[in-house]
Amino acid sequence: MKKALLSALILIAGLGTGGAGAFATSLVMADRHAQAERDTRFVSTGPIIAPLVFADGRLSGYVTFEGQIEVSSEQAERIRKNMPLLLDAVNMRTYRTPMASGPDGLVPGVDAFRRVLLDAAVQTFGRETVRRAIVTQATPA
Repeated sequence: MKKALLSALILIAGLGTGGAGAFATSLVMADRHAQAERDTRFVSTGPIIAPLVFADGRLSGYVTFEGQIEVSSEQAERIRKNMPLLLDAVNMRTYRTPMASGPDGLVPGVDAFRRVLLDAAVQTFGRETVRRAIVTQATPA
């Protein structure tokens, strides 16, 4: 009887110690994750000239748009230095992505610009680097 009671107490103590360790680890990791979320910067792409293409592939015209991508603070300078790589990736996507809408095709779908910018940024810099992409301006060229 004593052996069974002692085994049960050791099991309970082990579970308590392991649970407390896991809880403490989760608190530390959550704090690090929250700190990483707060330490971000928006890096501007500058003006990007892109073709407005109908869904059937016809060219409607051109548009100039500007965007920003949110990255961690320590990656911001690297992103700025490698911005030509992002602009190339955006250009390679825009002619294949239908962004023209409206009867005359001159109304750009801003969500399409955001998607193109985000996809190009993730391809260029990696999913772990890029948090999100935003379009700050879009005007017909």
